[in-house]
Amino acid sequence: MNLDDAFAHMPIFNTSRLLIRPMEERDAEAIFAFKADPWVTVRYGQEPHTSLDATRQWVRERLAGDVQRDSLFWVFEYLEEAKVIGSCCFWNFDKESSRAELGYELHRAHWQKGMMSEALPPVLAYGFRMGIHRFEAYPLADNGPSGSLLLKLGFKYEGTLRGRCYFRGRYLDQACYGLLRDDLKPPHG
Repeated sequence: MNLDDAFAHMPIFNTSRLLIRPMEERDAEAIFAFKADPWVTVRYGQEPHTSLDATRQWVRERLAGDVQRDSLFWVFEYLEEAKVIGSCCFWNFDKESSRAELGYELHRAHWQKGMMSEALPPVLAYGFRMGIHRFEAYPLADNGPSGSLLLKLGFKYEGTLRGRCYFRGRYLDQACYGLLRDDLKPPHG
């Protein structure tokens, strides 16, 4: 599979608690519930959305990214509640180096329940099948839960990027994590 095929046929994944599917315009209201929460958005250095219209615009821009082939966005539906509780994406593609950045966010009511640990493995596995060689993630350095999640998923901590992100009048450090396709292969022997 190549990157063009991935954009044309984004898959749906099922886990024991989640339905992971491509984002749609109808998801804007559910996404607003976590995009408007300052406890969520401060974790990645962005201001919360202040209106549903802002989230609708954000969703439209992300869907245009699918068309422009610069990002792929999925949402997570919690099966018990039949509603969207989070999202993840591949973005910042570097086609020449077969590299992409992983992004994710989750409604605060579902933190510390293993939702991301359940949702991201099938999405990452799909990314490797579509030809990605390396995934990167850049959580704020003081976002310990995100760093722990990435390590649990097999990412390697590769260093701290000092003063990389400007937010609320100050420069913040971001941690750099990388996951290679080979990191997930069982060792020989």
